[in-house]
Amino acid sequence: MELTYTVVLRPEPEGEYTVLVPALPGCLTCGATIGQALRSVEEAIALYVESLIEDGLPVPREGATVTLETEHLTEAHVFRVSIELDDATVAACA
Repeated sequence: MELTYTVVLRPEPEGEYTVLVPALPGCLTCGATIGQALRSVEEAIALYVESLIEDGLPVPREGATVTLETEHLTEAHVFRVSIELDDATVAACA
């Protein structure tokens, strides 16, 4: 199962990056570089989705259009991140 989500990467004053996933409330992570932050968010999304599946909750899907709340952002980068959950993982979590 492939899932794709929009992520917002925000630089922090300390030099790290915080990454938010608007479609998955509470799913956020950080990294010292943009590359580390993006790798970290892939793992965070996978764990978040696996947790939803384990709990029998629906997995939010993102449509073609995403609305981002930007009033508190002075600078941000927006990326699309895809994760692949294999059938065995989905079955094991069900």
